[in-house]
Amino acid sequence: MINILWADDEIDILKPHIIFLEQKGYSVVTAKSGDEALDRFNESAFDLVFLDENMPGYTGLETLVKMKAMRPNIPIVMITKSEEESIMEEAIGSKISDYLIKPVNPNQILLTIKKNIDSKRLVGERTTMNYQHEFRNIGMRLSQNLSKEDWVEIFKELTFWELEIEKSGEESVEEILAMQKQEANTQFFRFVKEHYKSWINGLDAPLLSHNLIRNNVIPHLVDNTPLYFVLIDNLRYDQWKIIEPMLINDFRIKKEQIYYSILPTATQYSRNAIFSGLLPAEMEKRFPGKWKNDEDEGGKNMYEKEFLTDQLQRLGKGDCKMSYSKITNIDFGKKVANQIPNMRHNNLNVIVYNFVDMLSHARTDMKVIKELAEDDSAYRSLTASWFEHSPLKDIIKEIAKQGAKMIITTDHGTISVKRPSKVIGDRNVNANLRYKQGKNLNYIKSDVLEIEKPAEYHLPQQNISSKYVFAKEDMYFVYQNNYNQFAQYYKDTFQHGGVSLEEMLIPFVLLEAK
Repeated sequence: MINILWADDEIDILKPHIIFLEQKGYSVVTAKSGDEALDRFNESAFDLVFLDENMPGYTGLETLVKMKAMRPNIPIVMITKSEEESIMEEAIGSKISDYLIKPVNPNQILLTIKKNIDSKRLVGERTTMNYQHEFRNIGMRLSQNLSKEDWVEIFKELTFWELEIEKSGEESVEEILAMQKQEANTQFFRFVKEHYKSWINGLDAPLLSHNLIRNNVIPHLVDNTPLYFVLIDNLRYDQWKIIEPMLINDFRIKKEQIYYSILPTATQYSRNAIFSGLLPAEMEKRFPGKWKNDEDEGGKNMYEKEFLTDQLQRLGKGDCKMSYSKITNIDFGKKVANQIPNMRHNNLNVIVYNFVDMLSHARTDMKVIKELAEDDSAYRSLTASWFEHSPLKDIIKEIAKQGAKMIITTDHGTISVKRPSKVIGDRNVNANLRYKQGKNLNYIKSDVLEIEKPAEYHLPQQNISSKYVFAKEDMYFVYQNNYNQFAQYYKDTFQHGGVSLEEMLIPFVLLEAK
């Protein structure tokens, strides 16, 4: 039974309202003053409090503050005769759940109760009902011949329902959605397998990594307003939707779209492609001393600024005043935040933030992180918590103060891997769990997208027999030696490099300061 405390110095007049609520199945305890209300509040557990603003002894506002100090999570509804803005603002500032003006009718009261107590259940029921309807629609669409644009819309819908159902807490529905996402990834893999070669050769291609700067950044370098290009490594679309609400007080979203990462969906390939405006084989040819292949020692993303400078020159923007910052730790993040005011004189300011990718890898290696982010929902939550307290949020706040434009994007996403796939290769084969590159590869063909002629896909080829294979859906590669041990170790970890909706369909967002 729902227990309600109703405090009002004219409580006797409200007797019909109380009887109405009791007939609806609610238990109502009354008080005639702030002092009495506090005593009742302290003695018993309540699910909701109705609080009159004007009472003898402690006023409604004073009582509100004391109740919130005792039990901050109990919803409290302020009821008053006054429509003074100052009283409303003070009550709202004290975290009331709702605000009603006298006289109130029984249906108003009932609506308020349902909104503050039953809302989660009602929303959950409605969400479940709506998804059940959409489940059939999405299922029918997955059986059709979908275009590259259709897949973007399907992915957006699946992400929307994933976030909505997560709020409802309906585990059985979450399982159904997970199965539908898996089916979607199965069909998406077939789609990519059929079309990727033509895309990478410029035929009916979606927006891909190497064209991102040319198509989506250069057009916004048109006036003296500084443009900030913020690339958060390994940021999935669902993670973007989680941090989006934290930006809307300072920014308007002018454009939100999903673009396709190139393969492999790995930093060394996709991010270098973004900054160079070139495909991997083209980078290897143009920058023989800077491009590093999988088996080469040293950092694989050490020359992004040089790549970008070269691209800007090729695009006729060689006179563009630019800064480049790569943030890999909190101290440098704070330093960049302090430098933002000095960047207002640049046309383009590039900020690469590596935390999310490091979080993904740390989750694999560190037990405590793995427990904190045990599934997609927890992974999103951890991302939101990081952003809320990170220097990146401070950086974005400083950008907003300039009235500047900002782009938030990423180089690739990641997927929680579930199913191991056996692979055999020599010692020079790369260590990535979602793609393999090298010679003498042996694998289960049905588990992979196989590229036997890398040159046709504009991928570097170390020797004549080298090939690439990309894991499909939620699979991950495990070598034959100690197979069971490593299959268990990497199961349910977040990996990238392969072919999945989560890795390939990634956010690009243009924002404008309010």
